[in-house]
Amino acid sequence: MSVPILAAPVPPKGWAFWPPHSYTSAAMAPTQPQVRRRRRARRGTTARPVNTRLYRAAFLIAVFPLLLAAFTLTRPTGLAAPQLPPSFDSEDAVALTRQLVAEYPNRTPGSTGAVGAAGWFADQLRPYGLESQTDIWTQNVLGLGRVTLRNLTAVVPGQSPLAIVIMAHRDDTGAGPGANDNASGTAALIELAREYAQPASDATQPVQAAHTLVFLSTDGGAWGSLGAVRFLHHTAYRGKIVAVINLDALAGSGAARIAIGGDRPRSPALALVATAERRIAEQTGHLPDHTGILGQLVDLAFPFTPYEQGPFVARQVPAVTLTSASNRPPEAFGDDAASLNRDRFAALGKSAQQLLASLDAGLELAQGTSSYVLVGQRALRGWALELLLVSLTFPFFVGVVDLYAFCRRRRIRLSPAALALRSRVAIWGFAGVVFTCFLGLGLWPQGSAEPPSLTGSIPGSWPAVTVTAFVALSVIGWIVGRDRITPRRPIHPDEQLAGQAVALLALAILALLVIATNPFALIFVLPALHLWLWLPQWGDRPAVVRLLVLAGGLLGPALVPISLGVRFGLGLDAFWYLDVLVSVGYVSFVPVIIALFGGAITGQLGAVAIGRYAPYPERSERRRLGPVRRAIRFAVLVRRDRRRRSY
Repeated sequence: MSVPILAAPVPPKGWAFWPPHSYTSAAMAPTQPQVRRRRRARRGTTARPVNTRLYRAAFLIAVFPLLLAAFTLTRPTGLAAPQLPPSFDSEDAVALTRQLVAEYPNRTPGSTGAVGAAGWFADQLRPYGLESQTDIWTQNVLGLGRVTLRNLTAVVPGQSPLAIVIMAHRDDTGAGPGANDNASGTAALIELAREYAQPASDATQPVQAAHTLVFLSTDGGAWGSLGAVRFLHHTAYRGKIVAVINLDALAGSGAARIAIGGDRPRSPALALVATAERRIAEQTGHLPDHTGILGQLVDLAFPFTPYEQGPFVARQVPAVTLTSASNRPPEAFGDDAASLNRDRFAALGKSAQQLLASLDAGLELAQGTSSYVLVGQRALRGWALELLLVSLTFPFFVGVVDLYAFCRRRRIRLSPAALALRSRVAIWGFAGVVFTCFLGLGLWPQGSAEPPSLTGSIPGSWPAVTVTAFVALSVIGWIVGRDRITPRRPIHPDEQLAGQAVALLALAILALLVIATNPFALIFVLPALHLWLWLPQWGDRPAVVRLLVLAGGLLGPALVPISLGVRFGLGLDAFWYLDVLVSVGYVSFVPVIIALFGGAITGQLGAVAIGRYAPYPERSERRRLGPVRRAIRFAVLVRRDRRRRSY
């Protein structure tokens, strides 16, 4: 067989230079070193068990809820403005504020100043024919102990038995005179009541109210909305209240703002919010501030508010707070009469007066509560948002079910991994039991099931001994429980995949529990759902990458302490404040149990990520004695040895 001879190329005519290597044959050309490329594992193998195509296709389910949410954006309609201009006397309101601060600078609940301030409020209304009714009760207040509190109500009868409540808390934290928070709100409440009171002379006529007006001065508002909760439980107008206007810190230097959050995932009627915004805009020249979109989502997922509209909204009563403060009430230090902003006080006082007149004239459009998120001048309905959040979980559920089917086809045993997760759940559950025991022994703060003051001594009063003891006992529980989940031999990749698959299945159960309790709380879970699903897929990646993916999933639940620390100015004290919310009962044990379950899931996925995972050992792999029995045996042997030496 003849072999073809490769002829050398001939240089073109007119070319003076021709590359010398061009004359060499292709066979004589130097070979280039080959670059090794990391071979990607085939789909459907243990290294790539997640079906990415099925996961991406499942996102099509979220298209319809997304379009539905976009089409349900509505522009809320407010009530008409009253025909008469506001007659709010800002100079008189400032004078009342100065008088209250001068006579009773310390109005801490249960103090002598609190009793005097209650009498002062009644004296201001009596000359106008408004007699105040006093509700006195005793209550255990966090940070104060058991004290006596007083609510004062003055009622102006109207043509309808339905009631509008105008309220302001009278107390302060005791750290300052409380001129802005909340002597200004109390003074504005008195001015509004005088407008609807009996005339002081025949030359003036009172404003005839269409609805019954209840002017409420609460006690304990700066310590957890205690007076508002008391009024809701004991008022004769229960079931007849159709709207609440709360006045809080009206004379600050900040921008006008409304607070609409509740103690449950509810919001006041859109017509009430829109009316309040328009009345404020008419007096200030611009729309008031309110919590942003992400903040509103967090407030629906983790209902929390330091203002007194919260208990009303939680009980299906529409309520808004008018204020010049931010999410956090103003600091008590420096809150004296000299710091009052007269212009802001006048604008918000007139806004409150006009809002009351609008509600009194057309309140039938503003009843009830719902859930929504304000997006600019529009509102996204809560049910559409819940549907969208639930639809975003479908890709994860599809991926997890397919991963479980993959493990079944490969005959990968899942029971040892499930037992290992059970051990981790027991460790976290032991920490919950220790917390409950400390609570029963009175070692954690106890009080009313309402948010304590953000500006008092509670946020920074970490009980070092109690926290140290709790951490120490939790660590002991972890040391004892980890005996069954400590690696004693090399772990097969199939066993690691089983540990991840079981943890992800448990995460799917956790997501279902969140949907059943509060679908808005899915914003805390969705990052983990869509990031941790890829941990089995990235088993060959560096440990740093896997840990970053694990940390990215924790950004969801981290929104709670971040919100408390940044939005409400608690900083690192947010973690302690969150513990206080649990200990007083504001946060129920259902989300706490879900959080403990999530901690166990995170621990199992984290163990796989750092290479410290081990399935629950077989009977032949276990030690003869468990960790508790070994500890008891060790203590007995030490005691016997000491007795022998003593003899």
